[in-house]
Amino acid sequence: MTQIFMEFFSVLLATFRDILPILALITCFQLFVLRQPIPHLKRLIVGGIYVVLGLALFLIGLDKALFPIGKIMAAQLSDPAFLTGGTSLVAPTDWTAYGWIYLFAAMIGFSTTIAEPSLLAVAIKANEVSGGVISQWGLRLTVALGVAVGISLGAYRIVTGTPLYMYIMVGYVIVVLQTFMAPKKIIALAYDSGGVTTSTVTVPLVAALGLGLSEAVPGRNPALDGFGLIAFASLFPIITVMGYAQFTHWAAQRKLSAKPVSKENTNEV
Repeated sequence: MTQIFMEFFSVLLATFRDILPILALITCFQLFVLRQPIPHLKRLIVGGIYVVLGLALFLIGLDKALFPIGKIMAAQLSDPAFLTGGTSLVAPTDWTAYGWIYLFAAMIGFSTTIAEPSLLAVAIKANEVSGGVISQWGLRLTVALGVAVGISLGAYRIVTGTPLYMYIMVGYVIVVLQTFMAPKKIIALAYDSGGVTTSTVTVPLVAALGLGLSEAVPGRNPALDGFGLIAFASLFPIITVMGYAQFTHWAAQRKLSAKPVSKENTNEV
């Protein structure tokens, strides 16, 4: 028990040390640049304490639970005994043998994105600004679907050992083309949606999954192949959000064009 408290106290001090420059910067600007008193000082102090405690607990949780879970699941799903039904001690090199890995990668990407606090914050603000036109759940599900596809494809890249730059280049070519064709109101939100997916919940599990998978697949180097899944998690939500906006815009235009023209408009003057 003493060791647990000592470890928590060490992480707490490190977290406070990391946050201290941010607090100093905001305080200096408020007092010396804006020359205004800090509003709701007591509430800010209490909130700051909550933030430091929460971050310290989260960092300990990463080290004790999330990182090990990701690596253990990747190791178990890519174990030769599991892949071959216990008939071989050597993991197969055929990419089709790792179907459960692709499914797990997609599901972990989808579920962690749904639980991502930063995405929820963006979805709430997008719903408020659009007057309810952009649904919170619609945006979250679309982004989560993009992350699921991206991480599953990233797992395929690790298994096959193909270069990362090929996927990223093709993906951003698609994004650039979509940018010219998608509704202008959704473009900035789509780009932001790609950024908010790589945050507190998604990154630890995805990074652990990539490192664990690269260690388990024969011929892969964790330093070269273990990273890159987070890039997929940032790229593909942009594609899915703009793709969904393009589809809904096309469906709305088709619905309008399919409406029968009224007799008054067809009468000749």
